[in-house]
Amino acid sequence: MTLTAPVLDNPEISPPPRRGSDFAPLLADLKAAGLLERRTAWYARMIGLNLLFLLGSWAAVVWVGDSWWQLAMAVPVALFTTRASFVGHDAGHQQIGRSARTHRVLALLHGNLLMGMSCGWWNAKHNKHHANPNHLEKDPDVSVGVLVWDADQTAGRTGLMGWLTRHQARLFFPLLLLEGLNLKVTGLMALKERTPRERLVEGSVLAVHYAVYLSVLLIAMSPVKALVFVLVTHALLGLHLGMAFAPNHKGMPTPEPGVKWDHLRRQVLTSRNVQGGPVTDWMLGGLNYQIEHHLVPNMPRVNLRRAQPIVRAHCDRLGVPYLETSLVQSYRQALGHMHDVGASLRAERTGRGEPTGQAS
Repeated sequence: MTLTAPVLDNPEISPPPRRGSDFAPLLADLKAAGLLERRTAWYARMIGLNLLFLLGSWAAVVWVGDSWWQLAMAVPVALFTTRASFVGHDAGHQQIGRSARTHRVLALLHGNLLMGMSCGWWNAKHNKHHANPNHLEKDPDVSVGVLVWDADQTAGRTGLMGWLTRHQARLFFPLLLLEGLNLKVTGLMALKERTPRERLVEGSVLAVHYAVYLSVLLIAMSPVKALVFVLVTHALLGLHLGMAFAPNHKGMPTPEPGVKWDHLRRQVLTSRNVQGGPVTDWMLGGLNYQIEHHLVPNMPRVNLRRAQPIVRAHCDRLGVPYLETSLVQSYRQALGHMHDVGASLRAERTGRGEPTGQAS
């Protein structure tokens, strides 16, 4: 079935009076199936292979020598750097090992050292998102920025911001090309908000990243080629990350003030799954099982596919809508919602109303 935002006051999906928690039986079923057990060996193989391919990609950059052919290696460098960011995401959710220290080290390795982004800043922001997904006042992922996600957020958007809002559906993918750089810059600026010890640890690891990163680039190629390589790599990184995260919540319901949901409904009704097989799982880092991930964030990524039929059956028994769609349809729904959000500004611009359907 298809949901369109906002639908949180729909009596058909509002939480009925009940005793106890609707999530507790589901969690018990998932535990009984062994799906919350650590998959350390799987993660060790996956992390090892990704490091091998990432370092191999950089070795190829050096081996090719100072040539424009080095730009071809921006593709695997961006791809496997994105893979590293997925591991950092899993470490932030405590999916991999058995101790907080292990996850902290893995997050620093994959976020700060390999990607050059503050893992502490990103984890803090991401945890707020998980606590209140799609909540306009509490979820930083749908706060007002370059893009807006609700018609009420368009008030006062004039000039460049107004133009961006009017055309945001068409600009979404082009803007993702800037997201790789944005994540790094925003994370660096947010270091001042960390504790002195966190600033020292994260700042030191980030300093190592940038020292090695810039040294390899300037040794392997001319400054002009290095600049182009950086821009291409970060554009592909931002595009890949954005395409992995965009289908999950964009265009899904946004909680209304005063509407209280339990954990199960808060996570299921604001999330969308993406259909696919092993290739989709690999390219999206398991985030295509967004409903299962949001319900149990510390479930190892590799177990999410097995958890899906259990979660879907539980939602069916409760009458809770469970949305799964194709990757293309998920983008269509998200972009259509973004197009609708800018409808009022387009109407003001033209002096007349206009259709607010899917973006063309």
